[in-house]
Amino acid sequence: MTLEQSVAQHYTLGSLERAILDALTASGKDLDRLTPADLAPVDEFHIGGRQATADLAAQMETAADLNLLDIGSGLGGASRYFAQEHGCRVTGIDLTDEFVRTAEALAKRVGLGNQVSYRQGSAVALPFVPGSFDGAFMLHVGMNIEDKQRSFAEIRRVLKRGGTFAIYDVMRESGEGELSFPVPWAASPETSFVEGAPTYRRLLESTGFEVEKERSRREFAIEFFRQMRARAAEAGGPPPLGLHILMGASAPQKVANMVDNLERGLIAPTEIIARAI
Repeated sequence: MTLEQSVAQHYTLGSLERAILDALTASGKDLDRLTPADLAPVDEFHIGGRQATADLAAQMETAADLNLLDIGSGLGGASRYFAQEHGCRVTGIDLTDEFVRTAEALAKRVGLGNQVSYRQGSAVALPFVPGSFDGAFMLHVGMNIEDKQRSFAEIRRVLKRGGTFAIYDVMRESGEGELSFPVPWAASPETSFVEGAPTYRRLLESTGFEVEKERSRREFAIEFFRQMRARAAEAGGPPPLGLHILMGASAPQKVANMVDNLERGLIAPTEIIARAI
């Protein structure tokens, strides 16, 4: 099995769309009248969810009709946010076929099927012609990409000159100490490729980008998990609709290890905004 097949297998559940629809019903939602906001608890598979997406978008230059690329688009939550809130057209690409099919189905249910599209593919071999996109973004994707330089070179190839590339990844903050596994993006170190922001900057600059902004969001992440635990404790458990659906039976352990890695200062979700030059 190749590395990319292993990564896709990590995220594949087999009945994901049905599980989400059942959870929406259990949450009192009308499946025939869904909005993108209804999906936010489950389709934003990154620390901070919808708020983190909005915060990243605020660092970018967005406008109606911009053609954006969502790398590692997952269930499509971020792409639908950019489409609904900013009027962008977004193409998502993801390794996991089940994520792609579910993203397409959810986009149709919320009436955004004409503004967003999804396809299965690799971030290190993008199936697009040069200069196809006005901008690109990826949220919690680089941790599964071993050859980041090749991926960044591919992203630069498909971006127009001057296009913005926004990243929100879990990055190393301290080189001392081993990460606890499993975590949401990997069951073991074999498919985890967490790097520090300096490595991201170096690789971006070597592939035709100029880094304009960088921000660690460690405190934001710690507060996000604190609030999540408080809500679960008050309710006696997680809500029907949430990221635990994507993480499966090991969700509690994955979240606990994520928090442990954060609190030990080993990692932090970090924003980097770069421009194609």
